[in-house]
Amino acid sequence: MASSDNIYTARQQYVLLILCLIGLATLILIGLGSYITAFLGAGILYVVLRPWFTALVHRRGWHPQLVTTGLLTFAFVVIILPFTALTLMLVSRIRAYAQDTSQIMAVLHKIEQKTGYALTTEQNVRSLVQQSVSWLSQRIPSLASGLLHFAVVIGLMLFTLYFMYTQEAGFLRGLRRYLPFRPNTLHELGDSLKNNVQANVIGQALISLVQALLSGLTLWIFGVPDALFWGVVSFFMAFIPVLGTPLVWGPAAIIKLSQGYTGQGVGILLVGVIVIMNIDNLLRILLARRIGNIHPLITLAGVVLGVEIFGILGLVLGPLLLSYFIVLIRVFERENRIRRRRLPTRPQ
Repeated sequence: MASSDNIYTARQQYVLLILCLIGLATLILIGLGSYITAFLGAGILYVVLRPWFTALVHRRGWHPQLVTTGLLTFAFVVIILPFTALTLMLVSRIRAYAQDTSQIMAVLHKIEQKTGYALTTEQNVRSLVQQSVSWLSQRIPSLASGLLHFAVVIGLMLFTLYFMYTQEAGFLRGLRRYLPFRPNTLHELGDSLKNNVQANVIGQALISLVQALLSGLTLWIFGVPDALFWGVVSFFMAFIPVLGTPLVWGPAAIIKLSQGYTGQGVGILLVGVIVIMNIDNLLRILLARRIGNIHPLITLAGVVLGVEIFGILGLVLGPLLLSYFIVLIRVFERENRIRRRRLPTRPQ
């Protein structure tokens, strides 16, 4: 048999093959960078809606494509459309405030009259507001990034989710085959993913919705202009631990107090501190089985990381990715410890 003319050894070929795979995967990720949220969103929706798919298809024997179509319709009408409407409303109002800073200056002048201190000039306020709006616009998926791009992201997410359900057996088999983990570790990672999705998506979204409704209603009752808009802002702020909705109703109370409406300002503060802040803890107790125990520091760091990378969707994706990263570190630590025990002890 003629010898091979290849200059690489078997081990070098193996290493180069891995490097080629990593290089191609990197190029693919770079090419799909602007659409990566579509695949991550599909994965989240898959975990959220899978109990319904399992109950209807595997237990009751319904047709998979029929159930998948129903779940996609539900996700689009109940989840995607409302979230899109909230986002677009937030963008339009932020732009309105950026173009006309007279309302902000009127509030500042009132505070200056009450305190006797000059806070800033109109030029500085206008510059600060415009810079803030520019930063937010880059991180909010809206008309600023183009309707076509936004439609492609939504379509790609639903398209991916469709095949994840209709070809579920092959999808799960591929995960077990290509992920570099033992069966027990895969089971643990699956449970961790489900728990983290329930904590950061289902539980936190429900808590944020309740706090937003209470915040918007409180502001409306006490005569704060644009109460609906600030209620929408409260929904997004509620994802941020510790700070959250006080970033909305706190300044509203201060503005009311500075304008001489002491009763309304005190009322907003009392409702905010007694009801809106404590409803968070009450709901977490009621949803303890669904939410799980995630440290606030992980959530806060995840929000900062996620918003910077994924925009406003990072409020959900950031804590989820950071939590899963910590889980993978723990798995690596355990696997490494098991491997060390299995290695033969070298003689001294």
